[in-house]
Amino acid sequence: MKQSISLADVLGEISVLVRPHFGKGKPAHYIPQLAAVDPRKFGMAVVTVRGEEYVTGDADEPFSAQSITKLFSLGLALNRIGDEVWTRVGKEPSGTPFNYLSQLEHEQGVPRNPFINPGALAVTDILLDVVAEPAKLVRDFMGMLATEPLTIDDEVAGGEIATAHKNRAIANLMREFGTIQHDPETVIDAYCRQCAITLTCRQLARAALPLAAGGFSPVVEETVFPQRLARRLNALLLTCGIYDSVGSFAYRVGLPAKSGVGGGIVAIVPGQAAVAVWSPELDRFGTSVVGAYALEHFSQLTNCSVL
Repeated sequence: MKQSISLADVLGEISVLVRPHFGKGKPAHYIPQLAAVDPRKFGMAVVTVRGEEYVTGDADEPFSAQSITKLFSLGLALNRIGDEVWTRVGKEPSGTPFNYLSQLEHEQGVPRNPFINPGALAVTDILLDVVAEPAKLVRDFMGMLATEPLTIDDEVAGGEIATAHKNRAIANLMREFGTIQHDPETVIDAYCRQCAITLTCRQLARAALPLAAGGFSPVVEETVFPQRLARRLNALLLTCGIYDSVGSFAYRVGLPAKSGVGGGIVAIVPGQAAVAVWSPELDRFGTSVVGAYALEHFSQLTNCSVL
């Protein structure tokens, strides 16, 4: 990032620049609790590797993390069992929606990457070999990194479990191919509860900061991931983190990032900072419209693209 730039001023400018983009998307309609969120919410937080924190808007209002949690569940699985994870899930961009069935069947039940729903279900299945309640493991891991306890929203989890028809089809198909080994309903329940973890932009930026600092968390002063793993997680974020619009996002923003249908996006500026943004209106790919524009402006104003 530019050495002389004021990040407080950058966030203030972004909060103005994104205003014309409200109304260009819609909150996730298939989860009742997410559909009810005020669509004009906007928060953004930057936490640097020096421990500085900058926020604007609704950065301290909790929101549903949803698929952003896939980053942390994957990190836990890789920390626990290493490269064995890649025997059940690939590392390639999908080029298809995050809950696409036909590609999964064509490829013998092996998901393209761990950030689409089939890949995340495979990771949840792996974590079920380690603990009885993977959602709590992920919640506590993220809370440790954020330095504050996080919660699982039972209403959101219940809404997701009740409407997880396509995810059930995915889980049963993967069970047929042997990609997941636990009861599909157990996997679905654990996955939906993980997605219902609630946190703020400030907490999310803190939690993701180890990926900007070579695996070390300056916030908790502890090495969370080996440096090689942090580098590989960033590579996966850059190529797979924004589903089937990842190429467009890389072109616009140029940073490794993970989105969630709760309207959150977390982006990594390697060696410098983690950036979290939240705004509930989504584009047709399931990514926050205002959040993507905010990160595009951030990349331009700070000249921090890795590309």
